[in-house]
Amino acid sequence: MTNPDTRVVVVTGAAGNLGQAVARAFEAHGDDLVLVGRTDESLAAAFGTGGRALRVVTDLADADDTKRMARAAVERFGRIDALCNLAGGFAMGEDVHATADATWKRMWDLNVVTLLNASRAVVPVMLERGQGAIVNVGAYGARKGGARMGAYAASKSAVMRLTESMSAELRDRGINVNAVLPTTLDTPENRRAMPDADPSRWVALDDLASVIEFLASPRANAIHGTLVPVTGRA
Repeated sequence: MTNPDTRVVVVTGAAGNLGQAVARAFEAHGDDLVLVGRTDESLAAAFGTGGRALRVVTDLADADDTKRMARAAVERFGRIDALCNLAGGFAMGEDVHATADATWKRMWDLNVVTLLNASRAVVPVMLERGQGAIVNVGAYGARKGGARMGAYAASKSAVMRLTESMSAELRDRGINVNAVLPTTLDTPENRRAMPDADPSRWVALDDLASVIEFLASPRANAIHGTLVPVTGRA
């Protein structure tokens, strides 16, 4: 069982750049973490093997495996206070009429199915206690469609609508659900892919992590169904 004065936070996509920043933000508050990743190797590379966090290798595209993750979290810590749905992916480059079925499926599976399965696994745990917080990751650029990014925009638009629907369903049951809508993140991969861009105009990972940590905290108890733009400092 965990300390009642700390939060138990499930972070999907934990081994990614944003996942590591979000983990740092919650650790700074002394919270207990359930770090969800696709492989032992990726989680070990990101977080090492020590510490009190629970690392759970999970296929978020598999509903049963995701429920196993939630059970492991409850067995270890006794509850789940917050779920940060960070797992996702990006792809663009094809016109809608030329987009391959595999691209549509990949964007839907990475950005929507992972969120659905994690929510299906964790929300019943939160409902038992009548409290909790969920933070999803949409995309500022997906507020409307754009050329050669139809599959990505459609999947992230679904994240936004699901956030609003879940909030309408859960706010009166003690669970607040919100999403962040970041612009381009300042990651090593994006710097390599866009060497002529000005990364000072992008979103710093620690800045986005601070917003996510706030939305998952009791300080945000009055915020429901909000899609928060996070657009950088410039």
